[in-house]
Amino acid sequence: MVRMGLSASLNVEADMEVVAEAGNGEDALQAYRKHLPTLVLMDLRLPGRSGTDCTAAILREFPNAAILMLSTHSGEEEIYRAMQAGAKGYIVKSIVREELLRAVREVHAGGVYVDPIVASQLEGRRSHRSLSSREIEVLRMVAKGLGNKEIASALNIAEVTAKLHVSHILEKLNVKDRTQAATVALQRGIISLEL
Repeated sequence: MVRMGLSASLNVEADMEVVAEAGNGEDALQAYRKHLPTLVLMDLRLPGRSGTDCTAAILREFPNAAILMLSTHSGEEEIYRAMQAGAKGYIVKSIVREELLRAVREVHAGGVYVDPIVASQLEGRRSHRSLSSREIEVLRMVAKGLGNKEIASALNIAEVTAKLHVSHILEKLNVKDRTQAATVALQRGIISLEL
């Protein structure tokens, strides 16, 4: 429904034409290859391949692609990852039509557009220390309620190493315990509920 509404809204503009739509990341990549659009409005959360992964895949093949990320969610980590993947803009689905059109035109013209609410979250993200991919993996297990011994077993590492990872996670997230770590990670979009 959202996709249909966006398509209809953009198609009434004299300088815009929707040339393709896709319901998942793989279809989006195939549609890009077939139609070579001048701009992609990419949903962050697509079935199968995420919008961030799809953005990175399109840009590997087509380095000049202009991609504007769209999401209902605006967790700072997800915003950061989308921009790191090469998105030229990030807007939330609650954006008013005039701002949507401004964002599309700005990114199409080679600029960058970041929704003001998203921009403040992105600025906040820059002040945080990044977690390594291993720490994120451990954090997902912490959020599932696994203890150090279970984490160590699952990752085939020593229990003391798992404990060290958890300690680094708590320090980097500036929290006191595992529960706070999971809560902050969910709020910031470092991990999602689909653990």
